[in-house]
Amino acid sequence: MAKILVVEDDKFLREMITRKLDRENYEVVQAVDGEEGEEKIKEERPDLVLLDLILPGIDGFTVLERVKQDPEVKDIPVIILSNLGQKSEVERGLSLGAIDFLIKAHFTPGEIIEKIQETL
Repeated sequence: MAKILVVEDDKFLREMITRKLDRENYEVVQAVDGEEGEEKIKEERPDLVLLDLILPGIDGFTVLERVKQDPEVKDIPVIILSNLGQKSEVERGLSLGAIDFLIKAHFTPGEIIEKIQETL
């Protein structure tokens, strides 16, 4: 069973994605801010990370940058899931090592699950 870490401060969205992933038989770990997300990536070693960019404390860009610099966890695929959608933000996320950049408003939870399945 693949383990997915959802780093998202919006409780409603985090729980909705978690329920969807549960139904698809993924093991789900949650983090509500950047610090917790970074810790859980190192502790849990998920198969994939869904990462929001606007988070309390350290933002998703910083989490992504730190993870990709850590030899122990740098190969874990990260999909950014954000409300930010400017071309510069998308390019920055991908250049820091994210494998995909999904804009929340453009994707349903079902489509997010499909992206995860494609990646894994």
